[in-house]
Amino acid sequence: MIKVLIVDDQELIRVSLSIVLGGESDLEIVGVAENGKMATELVKELSPDIVLMDIHMPVMNGVEATAQIKSQFPEVKVMIVTTFEEIDYVREALVAGAEGYLLKAIHPKDLAAGIRLVHHGGTLITQEIAKQLISQWANPSIEVKKEKNKKNNFGLTEREIEVLVEISKGATNREIARKLFLTEGTVKNYISNIYSKLEVTGRQKAVFKAKEEGIISPLENM
Repeated sequence: MIKVLIVDDQELIRVSLSIVLGGESDLEIVGVAENGKMATELVKELSPDIVLMDIHMPVMNGVEATAQIKSQFPEVKVMIVTTFEEIDYVREALVAGAEGYLLKAIHPKDLAAGIRLVHHGGTLITQEIAKQLISQWANPSIEVKKEKNKKNNFGLTEREIEVLVEISKGATNREIARKLFLTEGTVKNYISNIYSKLEVTGRQKAVFKAKEEGIISPLENM
């Protein structure tokens, strides 16, 4: 029996995954957690084989939690399951020690199969994410460009800055999604992260602070 701990700040996701994976005869859901800090505590208490870890959560994010879990319990396997396709998060999660990186849109049967694969020593990354990683490794200049674009101390990713620029132009979530080839749900997640990192509420405040800090050009919406 493979013992699984589910970590996600959305109750609907926790419940859904518990129901879906709980129906597999060889999987046992031993617990759920709503943030990374709770996850690290439950790993110590429940000794799961696999941790399904979200990335963006309050109190402690999934990358930091993964790093702590792997440093204290290296035998525990961590699989990142998120809606974010941003390559920066993939790299951070893998560096932290994660054995897998999947999108929440994955079919339940494929997720269960992935859990079995990782439990038996495999590493699982979707084909789309693998292509992005290979592309970056083949074009190291992309990384140099990214570093030059990080003009702030707020931890904003290049994609989040792109979303900020579109917000400054007055674009709606739907327009941003269409232009950047994202779903509206993903755009909402990016905007939520932007607010959190800039410590603001609302689009106008986010744009004002971004311009004030030199993250985006003062002329972006002119």
